[in-house]
Amino acid sequence: MTSEDVDARPATTADPDVFVGNAGKDAPLDRGWLLGHFKDPGDLRHSEEVEIKWGVHPKGEERAQWVRGERRVALQVLISGRFRLEFPGRSVVLAEQGDYVVWGRGVDHSWCAEEDSVVLTVRWPSVPGYQVPLPDPS
Repeated sequence: MTSEDVDARPATTADPDVFVGNAGKDAPLDRGWLLGHFKDPGDLRHSEEVEIKWGVHPKGEERAQWVRGERRVALQVLISGRFRLEFPGRSVVLAEQGDYVVWGRGVDHSWCAEEDSVVLTVRWPSVPGYQVPLPDPS
């Protein structure tokens, strides 16, 4: 494949069934999320079945609060860095590229980036209203 084979422009009305993007560029536009219920219904990336996030986390970043009463199944895959997940009574460290963890409904959890990290998260189903509130800018 050559650079001419790749078109990094988003889909147009002439081709509504294909969306091409870059996770590193697109993720910051929606708190890291690339696909899920929170995308506009007319957007090809809108899904009620699954959510996908490209999480870029600086060393020391922690989840603002524990997720309690999780209603989804989740998969996290380490792309780079070192990332620790906390579960009741257990810590899991993703340390090598490709390390992953899966947890189910009802599993409380939190996380911390032990090094600058990139983590791919897939959650299903896509449940409206599940997000940590944004910090007050004042």
